[in-house]
Amino acid sequence: MEIKNKKALEWIDEMVKLCEPDKVVFCDGSAEQNKQFEDDAVAEGSMERLNPDLLPGCLLHRTDPNDVARTEKLTFICTKKKEDAGPINNWMSPEEAYAETGANFKGSMKGKTMYVIPFIMGVKGSDFAKVGIELTDSLYVVLNMNIMTKMGQVAVDQLGEDGEFTKCLHARGDLSMEKRRILHFPEDNTIWSFASGYGGNVLLGKKCLALRIASWMAKQEGWMAEHMLILGLTNKKTGKKYYIAGAFPSACGKTNLAMLIPPKEFPDYEIETVGDDIAWIRIGDDGRFWAVNPENGFFGVAPGTSMKSNPNALLTTKKNTIFTNVVKTVEPVEGNVWWEGMKVDPPTKGIDWLGREWTPDSEEKGAHPNSRFTAPACQCPCISPNWEDPQGVPLSAILFGGRRAKTAPLVFQSFDWNHGTFLGATMCSETTAAATGAVGVVRRDPMAMRPFCGYDMGEYFGHWIEMGAKAKKAPKIFHVNWFKQDENGDFMWPGYGDNARVLDWIIRRCEGEAGAKETAIGYVPNPEDLNLNGLDIDAKTLDALLEVDKEVWKAELPGMKEFLGQFGSTLPAEIQAQLDALEERLNK
Repeated sequence: MEIKNKKALEWIDEMVKLCEPDKVVFCDGSAEQNKQFEDDAVAEGSMERLNPDLLPGCLLHRTDPNDVARTEKLTFICTKKKEDAGPINNWMSPEEAYAETGANFKGSMKGKTMYVIPFIMGVKGSDFAKVGIELTDSLYVVLNMNIMTKMGQVAVDQLGEDGEFTKCLHARGDLSMEKRRILHFPEDNTIWSFASGYGGNVLLGKKCLALRIASWMAKQEGWMAEHMLILGLTNKKTGKKYYIAGAFPSACGKTNLAMLIPPKEFPDYEIETVGDDIAWIRIGDDGRFWAVNPENGFFGVAPGTSMKSNPNALLTTKKNTIFTNVVKTVEPVEGNVWWEGMKVDPPTKGIDWLGREWTPDSEEKGAHPNSRFTAPACQCPCISPNWEDPQGVPLSAILFGGRRAKTAPLVFQSFDWNHGTFLGATMCSETTAAATGAVGVVRRDPMAMRPFCGYDMGEYFGHWIEMGAKAKKAPKIFHVNWFKQDENGDFMWPGYGDNARVLDWIIRRCEGEAGAKETAIGYVPNPEDLNLNGLDIDAKTLDALLEVDKEVWKAELPGMKEFLGQFGSTLPAEIQAQLDALEERLNK
């Protein structure tokens, strides 16, 4: 593999001089070289091979105990002007960031190998394809990037002799929290990550490029980079296919929805997965929104993934997968994996995520709550035949969702695009005890992009307004809430596969075929508008699921005002008008 891009070669040479590796290896993406990298990782002890009969081609990795998740407080947007990063992002000036972390990068790869990873986010030849080059001293990064991106020669070919690329530099360093930085320089198209070895901080094509840097690019270039799943639905009666994108905060069932299997009592639809995490969206020549999944794999949370919650995800991981921070079984079977919520018997003896002997009687959990699997998307049993279409897929609807015990009904539709943008801007979710130790704390997470928007979020809302105005036929926008609870704290909606019944109403609304009633917050289905064939749910529960309690919603207004108020002059007038209109409707 030969890189002929002069800018790329000059940058690589500059970073080699900075980091001073003993050796530089170019990753060509070939199966032969990848096998060698696996062997090297096993030899150095950063990876373990799993049972080849049970999990062929699968590897296990354990991270440092202080390095198990994205480190948002150490993640910075580095723009010349602080106001360009906005009030939600952590900001550092480029001069300070380059100086501070550049000093840490200096000589950080002495005695190590620097791996040069050319990669594409998106599909080769697509207008949406973005090339990056990541330099790293971690084989864990190399092997994961080979799954999550289109890596090697294909990216070099896309880059050509004068193409633009995102400059991505990573070094593990000493993994100290004091030195850890995940730095984004959108004006320089550059990402630096130091002193971490965890996926979300170091697989720089994922959240760093595909969302934080790409959202900045999208604003400049007139498209959208969103933290969204993309799924396809085929109506088996009519043969017509629809595509839906959806934004959900963590713990709200995003991946489960992307890979949903409708219940056997509701056989009208077949659902396929285009992507489970990120959508790049543009307006096509036909005036519709078209979406692509820029990723090549799934970086999924393991705990809770089971044959009940998400069989397609579990089946995807049966080969060629990297497991991070899960239990490795020892007895009765050697070299399998296990985690809490897997819904199968735990091993009688295993090795936990910290490398300690573990049994079901151990006091601590065997797998870390944020343990992960990295699996090729092409292995997913329900992967869409159009998931790599360079033109993307046309969106009929966009969903926003959150975990709300009392507030939001099961589903409702926005009045129009600007109202839908307002729903996204004010969406929130209630924390769970497992996540924070405090139940029911409301966290505003606009479009599920709060940790990932690479610029001022007030301007981001404005970009949504502008995109809707440009489209001839923008998607309909809906809000869903699978998590409404009764007075006993039990979930009223069965969720999982039965969420297909809500998708059915959404699609029929897009086609103008389903009824609804107008409420202060949007259009809510009447009980008879939902197809509940085969579902055992009583009328009282259904009424509660669809209820819009004005007093509860009035109590939401102060939180909305406080959150939106922090954006000051960059908050679009259209969003303020939507807030005022909601208050007026609630007070009627």
